Amino acid sequence: MNYASALSIRRREETSIAPYGIFSKDTKGRKHFEKEHEFRGPFQRDKDRIIHTTAFRRLEYKTQVFINDEGDYYRTRLTHTLEVAQIGRTLARALGANEDLVEAICLAHDLGHPPFGHAGEATLSKLMLDFGSFDHNEQTLRIVTFLEKRYDAFPGLNLSYETLEGIAKHETEYDKAAIADYSPDLRGGLEAQIANAADEIAYSVHDLDDGLRSGILTPDMCRDLLVWKEIANEIGWIGAEFTDLDRHRFTNALTNSIVSDIFFSTEAKIKSAHIESVDELQRLPYNVVSSSETWRLQSRELKDFLFANLYRHYRVVRMSYKAEQIITRLFETFQNDPRLLPTHIKINIDERGLERTICDYIAGMTDRYAINQYRKLFDPAYIP
Repeated sequence: MNYASALSIRRREETSIAPYGIFSKDTKGRKHFEKEHEFRGPFQRDKDRIIHTTAFRRLEYKTQVFINDEGDYYRTRLTHTLEVAQIGRTLARALGANEDLVEAICLAHDLGHPPFGHAGEATLSKLMLDFGSFDHNEQTLRIVTFLEKRYDAFPGLNLSYETLEGIAKHETEYDKAAIADYSPDLRGGLEAQIANAADEIAYSVHDLDDGLRSGILTPDMCRDLLVWKEIANEIGWIGAEFTDLDRHRFTNALTNSIVSDIFFSTEAKIKSAHIESVDELQRLPYNVVSSSETWRLQSRELKDFLFANLYRHYRVVRMSYKAEQIITRLFETFQNDPRLLPTHIKINIDERGLERTICDYIAGMTDRYAINQYRKLFDPAYIP
């Protein structure tokens, strides 16, 4: 890296990153040596590499809650990912974390999600139970370290250790951390913890928003929620009607409220623990990036409400059922007759094994591609 450029990056980080944030100069580097870029830091390069992957582009047509063909206005895995990155950047800048590193982790965190959201993951996990298992966090690491083929010198993206560690330690209520190769005795750093929090904020808010947009949820159903009462009072919504503009105002105010709560709560935890280094932060017996007790109670109530009234609504359950049927039948058909696999997929069987090859293929599918493959194989009247 050019000395002047390296000095510029270092000076910029010295004025914006706290002592317990990760500095570019302190990176543990990449598995395969590469000369650093002249004017881009290592984590910015990681972020750019993630954005240019095939797996990232496919997120546009992968389910968040509503399958892609349900409508154009619901979140997809891609728009969810962008919202997570936006929230992550805000918290990173406010808390003195490395903004590029947070964004890289956020942009990568769902690359391994199969089609049809959590229903797709649950189905693949069941099908792979006797063949090495399936978890979308582990699949994300598999994508960025092996499956993406974009360079002659090495498989995967050759990301920095810190980005890989942040991906491996991605953990929410619905995601487990895959940390065996990344300092399992240490918690995720400030940047990894921010990415985890940003993910939870994003899906809690936008699942509520999409549920209201779909009509599955209504303001009358929500009005007894603590968080609903608080935000309704803040924006001055009195309950006469609930327009699209009211919904946008509600979503914006809720996002800002949660982000602010996490910022002040995290800042207080860092100060009370007298944290002065990355190592001290990672060795704490708890995560510093967390919300107040007030929001934890409201969040638990909101999640339980969404589970009961949105995720278990018959429209969503039907989508999940359809997803399970599509993925199961594709997997078992390819397993019983590998000749049906495309040639560029079939050539991987000797190296990866049959079931893992099928799993990688299906996990990489978008919703619409999986549906089209199902139709091609099982609908005699289907003409693509």
